[in-house]
Amino acid sequence: MANIDSVPQTMWHQLPVSKIFERLASNPDRGLAVDEIAKRQREFGLNELIAKKGKPGWLKFILQFNQPLLIILVCAGAIKALLGEWVNAAVIWGVTTTNAIVSYFQEAQAEDAISALATSIVTEATVIRDGSKTKVQSTQLVPGDIVLLASGDKVPADLRLFKTRDLQIDESALTGESVAVEKNIDSELEPEAPLAERTNMAYAGGFVTFGQGIGIAIATGNHTETGKISSLIEQRTDLTTPLTRKFNQFSQNWLFFVLGMATLTFAVGLGQRSFKDAVEASIALIVGAIPEGLPAVITVTLAIGVRRMARNHAIIRKLPAVETLGSATVICSDKTGTLTENQMTVQVIDAGGLTYTVTGQGYEPEGQISLEGTEDPTDRLVPNTALSECLLTGLLCNDSQLQRAADKWEIVGDPTEGALIVSALKAGFDPAETTSEYPRLDSIPFESQFQYMATLHASRERGQKTIYIKGAAEALLPRCVARLNPAGNLDPLDRESIEARIDAIAQQGLRVLTFAKKSVSASIQSIDHADLEADLVFLGLQGSIDPPRPAAIAAVRACQAAGIQVKMITGDHLKTASAIARRMGIRNQVKQSIAYSGADLSRMNPSDLANAVTQGVVFARVAPEQKLRLVEALQSRGEIVAMTGDGVNDAPALKQADIGIAMGSGTEVSKAAADMILTDDNFASIGSAVEEGRAVYQNLIKAICFILPVNGGESMTILISTLLGRELPILSLQILWLNMLNSIAMTVPLAFEPKSTGVMKHPPRPATEQFLTANRIKRILAVSLYNWTLIFGMFEWVQQTPWGTLPLARTMAIQALVMGRMIYLLSISQLLPATIAKLRGSTDRVQGAPALAIGLVGAIVLQIVFSNAPIINNVFETAPMSLELWAICIGASLPTIAIAAIANRFDPPK
Repeated sequence: MANIDSVPQTMWHQLPVSKIFERLASNPDRGLAVDEIAKRQREFGLNELIAKKGKPGWLKFILQFNQPLLIILVCAGAIKALLGEWVNAAVIWGVTTTNAIVSYFQEAQAEDAISALATSIVTEATVIRDGSKTKVQSTQLVPGDIVLLASGDKVPADLRLFKTRDLQIDESALTGESVAVEKNIDSELEPEAPLAERTNMAYAGGFVTFGQGIGIAIATGNHTETGKISSLIEQRTDLTTPLTRKFNQFSQNWLFFVLGMATLTFAVGLGQRSFKDAVEASIALIVGAIPEGLPAVITVTLAIGVRRMARNHAIIRKLPAVETLGSATVICSDKTGTLTENQMTVQVIDAGGLTYTVTGQGYEPEGQISLEGTEDPTDRLVPNTALSECLLTGLLCNDSQLQRAADKWEIVGDPTEGALIVSALKAGFDPAETTSEYPRLDSIPFESQFQYMATLHASRERGQKTIYIKGAAEALLPRCVARLNPAGNLDPLDRESIEARIDAIAQQGLRVLTFAKKSVSASIQSIDHADLEADLVFLGLQGSIDPPRPAAIAAVRACQAAGIQVKMITGDHLKTASAIARRMGIRNQVKQSIAYSGADLSRMNPSDLANAVTQGVVFARVAPEQKLRLVEALQSRGEIVAMTGDGVNDAPALKQADIGIAMGSGTEVSKAAADMILTDDNFASIGSAVEEGRAVYQNLIKAICFILPVNGGESMTILISTLLGRELPILSLQILWLNMLNSIAMTVPLAFEPKSTGVMKHPPRPATEQFLTANRIKRILAVSLYNWTLIFGMFEWVQQTPWGTLPLARTMAIQALVMGRMIYLLSISQLLPATIAKLRGSTDRVQGAPALAIGLVGAIVLQIVFSNAPIINNVFETAPMSLELWAICIGASLPTIAIAAIANRFDPPK
């Protein structure tokens, strides 16, 4: 039986193959016996990821009531029911249930990250069992199975390779490595070697781009590296966002205040009135003080932000992410495909002793090859024979193809070879004509032990045969005897100067390939390694890189200008990542570009890691667990972290971050774990989303500053009336009408408010900033005091008139309050300033006006129904009003203009 548990996961790549076969009780030629496979399936299970069961729908709905303010309202409804006031109880319960329903349907319905991970490794596999080659579903694989890999296959499980032939595997989704990894059977690897450097391993979810290989399955299902990532995702709880944390803290503080005031009201009321009236007073205070409509208003405001962000290519999966993005202080970005094009591009060519710059991005065959320091077009540089031969070699000594797919160019094969094709196209070469003129007769595929590829070609025009070679400088330069100069003649080879030039290009983070050729006899029909031992002619160098997106460079600058730190976390090489960071201007707050490798991070204790994550801006060769640690370290320093990514390896960090941002073209795993998806894969869209997120927060603050003064005025009215032993100017059901229907009708338009100018010119607000700052508390107290004066004054005045009745007094007090609220709404909206600016000649469009007009009209209609509809009069104990009485209420509300102006002086609404 397999003895897997005795082998640490980090040791499979270091053990000799013979030891692995011994521990797994398998045979490299015969594989496993059928009966042994059945035993192992029972022991290890199917090769699939087991997802943790989510909460049932009914429980999710019940949990929507798990909010302090809603719990108190439910209890208040229960008290009303016990007193036999079923209508009041039904209205209170209806309000709380409505809130729960809205929240339930806005919440994510299912966590599908694990199921997406499962689909990423389900495929067919070719295996050897009982000495026979057969195809099976990847779910049927067990540890010890012998798995055959060929070009185009998806790796079905974690494998230790023991036979390879030119095997290359794209593991970018797991490791972040931007190019395919060359595999071999070397067992001399360090135990701490990162995933991207375990060249004798193949991991589930990888894609074979070239060659063949055979390996033994050492891990299946949840035990694979992909499975470990799924476990990391499951370990992440659904973290609260800054918005939910602030709202929860606000709710708790407000709840203690409300309960204290309600207890005082009940205690005082018992000494002055009946038990039932004392309960009514305390419940009226509770209902008046609790902003029942606030959760619904927050939901609507966030939903509008979602719609606006969607227009900017940002799809929000979880509503609080809208506001969270606006408060982000750090954006941790993956490199490959996020900040960069994910398309290798030749940018530097050195040939004939001259250096050339290549323009253009990605696989688009558009751009120029210019002598460094000039703007000369390509056709004036063709006379450089060494340049032409260098480009010709890159085109002929090549097994990849460039093709047009839909509206973009794609490479079939190795990305680096694709870059060579594109550079030749930019110089005017036609691949079809070139391959026809120089037909291939034989080739030596790239092998890691030789570090080069060679092809033999005939020339229809020249009547000779030539071997073209590309590879690593250390493999080719010792075999070269001369260098081709621009005139096409041979010069002595100066290895030191060439090596110095290679180092200079590599310092830019470019991957350098060396090109050479050798003329051979016309009788040669095939080639082998012995033909390349000597007499090669050095042609030149081509340096390629996965370049940064131009739009992403601008977006990084915009984020840094807004006080947001940008950090690159990638699985790619440290030198390459640092070069990209320098090109993009990614620096820390003291203008330094400090980089760390995954190996550096593994040696750090928590304190050192916290310092490194603060000072560093580039983290390369980082494992998934380390990405997670980096995000957690930033959060421990109080940062609000946005994490971008597109691979399987990014999923745990995306889930842990305050807001995870996945690329639209990324893996389903990353999308499922994220809070937001960029449909255009453009880092630049993050800048627009951040701006919109900040605007959403501004509108939320406006909503709070609008709703709470009404609740404050209602609460003060109940409390002071009780202390004075007076009749209540407003009843609990009437308060519910105001707080739910009328309040929402006038508050929702604030969600449509346009963003103020300069919203991205300020640093992110502190993560510790609460909803209620000192100035906002002053605003709320001032307006609340005025609202109490308006309600209480109107109620007492009407009661003392000859025509005044108790229902009419309460109705007019409420209508005066609503008229004052309309004036107050206009004072915090941008409508009035924008209209005044328009009258003064501004050409800017007045935004948000239709929504505000609809809200005001809706509020007026609701209040007409409130006072003049018979059925409402009976339920809410209100009375009809004449036009004269309406005019009195409007006149009484006019002082709101002065109060609002004073509040706006010490607490501007922007």
